[in-house]
Amino acid sequence: MSKNAKIAVGGVAVGLLLLIWLPWWAALLIVLGVPTAAYLTLDPSQRRRLRRVSRKELGR
Repeated sequence: MSKNAKIAVGGVAVGLLLLIWLPWWAALLIVLGVPTAAYLTLDPSQRRRLRRVSRKELGR
């Protein structure tokens, strides 16, 4: 299993645990809030680089 697949499986597992232990709105807030906060902490040049890499992987 690749590194990205392991991260994805771990994320799904954490998301399911959050849904069991917390109300659904709190789990949704955490699942959406953590990646958003991480993105906002990037420098503008890092954000441009991330968008450029993402577009290349999508085949644009």
